[in-house]
Amino acid sequence: MESMVIWRERLEALRANKWFEAFVIFVIVMSALLIGARTYDETSRYEQMLRWLDHGITLFFLAEILIRMAAERRLRDFFRNGWNVFDFVIVVASLIPIDDSEMVLLARLLRVFRVLRLVSLIPELRVLMGALLKAIPRMGYVVLLMFIIFYIYGAVGSFLFHEVDAGLWGNISIAMLTLFQVATFESWATAVLYPTMEHYPWAWIYFLSFIFLNAFVFLNMMIGIVLEVMQKENAQFELETGTGEAAEMAALRREVSGLTEQLSRIEQKLDRR
Repeated sequence: MESMVIWRERLEALRANKWFEAFVIFVIVMSALLIGARTYDETSRYEQMLRWLDHGITLFFLAEILIRMAAERRLRDFFRNGWNVFDFVIVVASLIPIDDSEMVLLARLLRVFRVLRLVSLIPELRVLMGALLKAIPRMGYVVLLMFIIFYIYGAVGSFLFHEVDAGLWGNISIAMLTLFQVATFESWATAVLYPTMEHYPWAWIYFLSFIFLNAFVFLNMMIGIVLEVMQKENAQFELETGTGEAAEMAALRREVSGLTEQLSRIEQKLDRR
């Protein structure tokens, strides 16, 4: 029993070692470069070497995930962390043999996702990903409002500019695609605005109002949501790691609370006397 505890402590120390984490990040980057190298025809002559490197990286990831699992006091504690589950799924998916002709495409696609393991290993990336995932539901309402504006402007544009160019304003779906081009500023002036203004000189009001709503209002709303969630995630991260202003404020509150309790105890003792 003692030997198991000793081994677990050693594995836990290895898992927390900064050099080990840096080496794991290095292997993940090498895995990404290996995947990219396979997309070039010039590397076909090194196919055997690339295959052996892929096997070595897969075995290393398997050993690394086993070390992290063995370092836990209880195995179920490992799977309580969502990022650990993500890493486990990616590593298990990488075990699909790449030599099987029927599974080559699937295996290569799954190996691409090994690059995402950088997110689980680097805390700052975890904060960014967590903020993005939490911001998506709130951003969905902005996207819904954008769709309503697109739909209204698409319908109006289809009614007004149908005779100008049926390829741009033929129906509401085509008109919404045209408006998407306008919203992304992809050659919108020469391809959409000027031809329309040749028939309707006042059409600039239609386009500028649409651009103002989408490029300025809705885009800033998206940015505001992401920044708000990012601030909350950073504050939570600082509290968990004990760094930053949020952690200092929490420590100060604890000190003030402790001093208040001590003062109340002294007052109670004085009252008894």
